[in-house]
Amino acid sequence: MSKKPQIQDPTASRKIFLARLGCPKNQVDGELMIGRALAQGHELVDSPDQADVLVVNTCAFIQEARQESVDTILELARIKARQEGRRLVVTGCMAERYGAELTASIPEIDAMVGTGALDSFPAAIDSTGGVIFRGDKHYLPAAWMERRVTETDGSAYLKVSEGCDHECSFCVIPSFRGRHESRTIDDVAAEAERLAGAGIVELNLIAQDLSAYGRDRGLKDGLAQLLWRLGRVAGLERVRCFYLYPSTLTDSALDAIANVGNVVPYIDIPLQHADGEILRRMRRHRDTGQVRRILERIRERVPGAAIRTSFIVGFPGETEEAFGRLCDFVTESRFHRIGVFTYSPEEGSAAFDLPDPVDAQVAEYRRDALLALQEPISAGWLADEVGQRRRVLVCGRDEDGQWYGRTDLQAPEIDGVTFLTEQVAEQRGRLIDVEITGSDGFDLFGNVSPAD
Repeated sequence: MSKKPQIQDPTASRKIFLARLGCPKNQVDGELMIGRALAQGHELVDSPDQADVLVVNTCAFIQEARQESVDTILELARIKARQEGRRLVVTGCMAERYGAELTASIPEIDAMVGTGALDSFPAAIDSTGGVIFRGDKHYLPAAWMERRVTETDGSAYLKVSEGCDHECSFCVIPSFRGRHESRTIDDVAAEAERLAGAGIVELNLIAQDLSAYGRDRGLKDGLAQLLWRLGRVAGLERVRCFYLYPSTLTDSALDAIANVGNVVPYIDIPLQHADGEILRRMRRHRDTGQVRRILERIRERVPGAAIRTSFIVGFPGETEEAFGRLCDFVTESRFHRIGVFTYSPEEGSAAFDLPDPVDAQVAEYRRDALLALQEPISAGWLADEVGQRRRVLVCGRDEDGQWYGRTDLQAPEIDGVTFLTEQVAEQRGRLIDVEITGSDGFDLFGNVSPAD
């Protein structure tokens, strides 16, 4: 803590509005903070105009995310000014990485809560004067902790570890999230059982490096052991794995994904590039041949796997020839989905001072070109679903009132949805049988089976 907080009326109940930014790991942190606040008698509200305390849970991954965080802080600072006594609290990665700078430049901020100081959130919402709460670099959840799950469709994220031991040259996350640290299998399973008991039927496992789960605890094939354990959780019908690293993904983990009954054949694996020289500059420890062999191994051990990956274009030294090799790789690999980011130079990263920068407009053109190249491939995979019967998790209605859900190969927020022709309000949060009747470039369409 950088300076002593001024705390006003610590016993008073507060109405809290949370603006959540960034990744699902950040979402879990926000749910833990809100859970602690609710346990102390505070209230979560949906509108900032209703709130006594305005909270921004920030992301600092790349420049675009940081700008979004700053814009949100400034917008809530304007809302704060409309009512005397309101407080503005900033949490998350920007609070951890830029706490002092933000409080100096935005004096409306009453408190900052770093990524390792989530326990301090109840004190922060009663603080004024720009106090900064800090702890360790990250906060490892535990099954006994209060948590307000914000998903309402029978789905939730489950964070199994924190931190990262990799040294990718473009990334600074380990500098403020710390080294990799795993929860125990029993603790993760206990939280899974509690969530399933509360009606959650789908769990999405998240970490900075999910496939390294348990290594810090000396576990051999820790992720595989965890998946087999989660396969025995009553009521848990769907488990999905996110953030599988190429260098830590083992055959045992792939075998578990293929064979544990409630684990879906969904592989989220960030490859970042396919040109050997760019991979070397990125410190990804994989050449092009190794990347191809990883994909062969996945498809051999997990038949029918949906593979999603992400790439960075515009990395220093990426020539037209290197980008061309990436395009050829995407064409031949036939991923179900890809995400493409333009390189963001991060101060403090090993890549920050690399020579041969790529013009920003060129990088944007390459991003758009790669996404356009992938579009018909993704559309083809979706078209193959037409005529199939799939289990769909009913999620809700869109702005036009149409009900939708997700198949096991449609991850929340990133992979599109399955629109349903029927009204299924009574089945929200449940898995139902659906006949897929159509597709477009991003979504599926289906009819609910009469049996449901």
